[in-house]
Amino acid sequence: MSADDMKAFIAALDRLPTGYGEGSYRGVRWGATLSVSADAKRRWLWGEALDGSFTVSFNLYMLAAGPALRPCEMPAADVIAFVLGYIPDAAA
Repeated sequence: MSADDMKAFIAALDRLPTGYGEGSYRGVRWGATLSVSADAKRRWLWGEALDGSFTVSFNLYMLAAGPALRPCEMPAADVIAFVLGYIPDAAA
């Protein structure tokens, strides 16, 4: 992943609300939980299509050498596409 792609990924991740929320991705309803460590050096996300068809999960570590994306048993491309394309529901 290029530095610009990583910046776009992190910017999209920053726009997501922490905690559990629902939204849509590629026309499917999803539930997603984003957690951030107290020092903000680790973020982890678990997302699941509410129809049970797919999940997405990853850890992002903010290291001195730069960000390190660690998908959980899936291609990084799937994680990136989800974060860039997920649209959380508007807060009520």
